[in-house]
Amino acid sequence: MTAIQEAPLGRPQSSPLTEIRVQQADFDLSRETARLREGDGRVGAVVSFVGTVRDLNEGAAVSEMELEHYPGMTERALEDIVGQARARWDLFGVLVIHRVGPLAPLDQIVLVACTSAHRGEAFAACEFIMDYLKTDAPFWKKEQTPQGARWVDARSSDDCAKAKWAPQGTRS
Repeated sequence: MTAIQEAPLGRPQSSPLTEIRVQQADFDLSRETARLREGDGRVGAVVSFVGTVRDLNEGAAVSEMELEHYPGMTERALEDIVGQARARWDLFGVLVIHRVGPLAPLDQIVLVACTSAHRGEAFAACEFIMDYLKTDAPFWKKEQTPQGARWVDARSSDDCAKAKWAPQGTRS
């Protein structure tokens, strides 16, 4: 597990919080979002996204998904993505938890949560982080199906989702 914190919980209201964890253990959405906003009276919005393992992908039943990553490289990529979000929106707290290892259908894979004064910034930042995480974070997924194991390729829909965040003059 890796944790990166810019300010401890119970922080002064002027200190932003960034926490990034890559771990095998599951997480508790309610507990994590409560911790993210704890003691910060400026927070007017908490937006979170939880991704889960589906039991069907590309027409095949999925009995297990295994996620692999490169420790250190993965966390640096996530830090960069969060840094880009912080540069675009006024955020008080950002939490990213991504699980690795073997996961079963219905298991939680990822949590992204953002706090801000207003919902628009928190919604946009949360969506931005997920869109970039899907394309720029070095995770590899292998699914177990009745036909055997297969690596999951990147989706063009993820690239399209990321492209909407590019500055107007750089879209292809």
